[in-house]
Amino acid sequence: MTECDVLIVGAGPAGLTASYLLTKEGVSTQVIEADPDYVGGISRTATYKDFRFDIGGHRFFSKSKEVVDLWNEILPQDFIDRPRMSRIYYDGKYYSYPLKAFEALGNLGVVESAMCVLSFLYKQAFPNERPETFHEWVSNQFGERLFSIFFRTYTEKVWGMSCDEISADWAAQRIKGLDLWSAMSNALRNSIKPKGFKDGTKANDGEVIKTLIESFKYPRLGPGMMWDAAARKTREQGGAIHMGTRLMCLSFDGVRSRWTVTAQCETGEILQFSARHVISSAPIRELVQAFTDKPKCASAAEALRYRDFITVAVVVDKPDLFPDNWIYIHEPSVKVGRIQNFRSWSPEMVPDERLACLGLEYFCFEGDGLWTAPDAELLDLAHAELAAIGLARKEECIDGCVVRQKKAYPVYDEDYKFNVETIRSELAEKYPTLHLVGRNGMHKYNNQDHAMMTSMLTVQNILAGEKIYDIWCVNEDAEYHEAGNSSAQEALKSVRMVPRKVGTAA
Repeated sequence: MTECDVLIVGAGPAGLTASYLLTKEGVSTQVIEADPDYVGGISRTATYKDFRFDIGGHRFFSKSKEVVDLWNEILPQDFIDRPRMSRIYYDGKYYSYPLKAFEALGNLGVVESAMCVLSFLYKQAFPNERPETFHEWVSNQFGERLFSIFFRTYTEKVWGMSCDEISADWAAQRIKGLDLWSAMSNALRNSIKPKGFKDGTKANDGEVIKTLIESFKYPRLGPGMMWDAAARKTREQGGAIHMGTRLMCLSFDGVRSRWTVTAQCETGEILQFSARHVISSAPIRELVQAFTDKPKCASAAEALRYRDFITVAVVVDKPDLFPDNWIYIHEPSVKVGRIQNFRSWSPEMVPDERLACLGLEYFCFEGDGLWTAPDAELLDLAHAELAAIGLARKEECIDGCVVRQKKAYPVYDEDYKFNVETIRSELAEKYPTLHLVGRNGMHKYNNQDHAMMTSMLTVQNILAGEKIYDIWCVNEDAEYHEAGNSSAQEALKSVRMVPRKVGTAA
């Protein structure tokens, strides 16, 4: 039995943020991580023959000064500035993302553009007053026609379900603040802005003129560089990280106010821990299943769903295929949902300047046809779809590999909110020293910085010996669509709202 103050389940951004901050304060901390090789979870950097690639792509931008400061503290020397560019591919044409209204309407042609505008105006006059689904929410903002062109196909690829089954919460969280009026206004303002003003400077009225071509910080060897550093510093500060070690069961002794956690290593060895606190970034479904005494919310946890993810990394015998960090594929004739260009993230991700390395992303459910397909079949599919899109011929695809990621995205179906609240209420009441953090730990589509913030505030609660922050408020007041100003300089100057202390006035 290993005694510690805090046992952390999961060595992703949330778990390692907690371990780094706790060990920095001298708190005895143990971490268990199921992956035998990588820390960082979905924010890790995978490698293949000296090629490096992200599992999903992770820009380092936050409206929270506290998060930006922590990134710089953990990895002070290895950030580079990168230009941000994303586009949408649809019907053989490319569209800027976020959408530029005039460009989009121009690409669509006169007739289709007129129908899109009429559809938008109709929804402005007759909106759905209480949108409950993704379809209803987006149609209110853009009109039915633009929804069908620019949202339906990609969204249904990502989630594997109809947009009428996806909660409006997903849209409200991820694309809040974007609408056709603001896109047109933005385009109009940029087209008539006074000469002599640079993007990001202030006009006479104090309004900042922002550009949609922005920059972000990025570790030169990928996001895994950040989490490798956090793991190394956790160990240097006295913490332990047990790789290839999976949570098996946990129980709480109310008399002693201590947790007993059992985990199993890849070798079959059983480890046991006794801890005052448990911080879990594991999927809620797995955590609840691990309880020795099953809580009443077990059925709600079992009902939670997750979307899985495959990256097919393809080495192409051509340099610099396109300038984007990634391209969203809204084309229904291919299965790929998004294509990453890893050199655009960092030149050091691709070891040979004569070659390109692309990441084709396929969204699936664990156990379905895509997930179980042999690697060779997935590579053939990726080569064929690159050719169909026109990015590379099959004979130019000279190497590659496949990486599968379980539970990449918590699903926002019609019942998820009720299920999460059921679980949250019971666990909080019974187990105040059990702390749920991060994306899967809270079943909340947190960005990397949101996941970190949940752990940063949890650590503050543990150090204070009481709940001074409600971490479930993280992200509710922040807008994180790509139209925001994401320059590193602005991120350093800005301070995103964080949850107030429990009991303080609004």
